[in-house]
Amino acid sequence: MGHMEVPPINRLISDPRDIRVLQIRYGIIRAQALTPRESPAYVEKVQGET
Repeated sequence: MGHMEVPPINRLISDPRDIRVLQIRYGIIRAQALTPRESPAYVEKVQGET
């Protein structure tokens, strides 16, 4: 089961093919995300630029 929420749509997903697409997308997002250590440093850097 998966859940997709994109206002104004709120959808429960059960089709295995659709679940696989969600897993792939989530994996891509996780791969691009900063680490817990990098995130605060990035926020501080951006705040200093304004």
